[in-house]
Amino acid sequence: MSIKKMTKEDLEALSYKDITYLLLEEDQPMNTADIFHKITDLLGLSEAVYNNKIGDFYTSLTTDKRFLMLEDGTWDLRSRHTSDKVIKATDDEDEEIEEVKEDEEDKEEIEEDNYDSGDEEDDFDENDDELKDLVVIDEDELELEQ
Repeated sequence: MSIKKMTKEDLEALSYKDITYLLLEEDQPMNTADIFHKITDLLGLSEAVYNNKIGDFYTSLTTDKRFLMLEDGTWDLRSRHTSDKVIKATDDEDEEIEEVKEDEEDKEEIEEDNYDSGDEEDDFDENDDELKDLVVIDEDELELEQ
């Protein structure tokens, strides 16, 4: 059904997202402000309602999978765009996943470097002058000194 043929009561029964879907189905891609202005005009809502709800409307469009924001900042129906564009978006995510995997591999290498197998000789040098005057004191001896 054409949105122009719908009554105000029919439109009021729909969500803003559903009205947006019908608008975009009949028209070219539009930016958020133009879409919401058309919706408020169709429903007879005031400018104050527009100003108060435009942010929530934008958020609802970003979370609805039926809509796709194009590079020029306009919204269109996802169904109008080839899967090639969706694949490109997926490829970017794959690159991020690959980077994370590389970071995990680096972490494992660092952990392996810090692992002491016990096979290597200790770095302790018995001729170390700094430790020659070191004395170990028990807690009991420490209490006696105080």
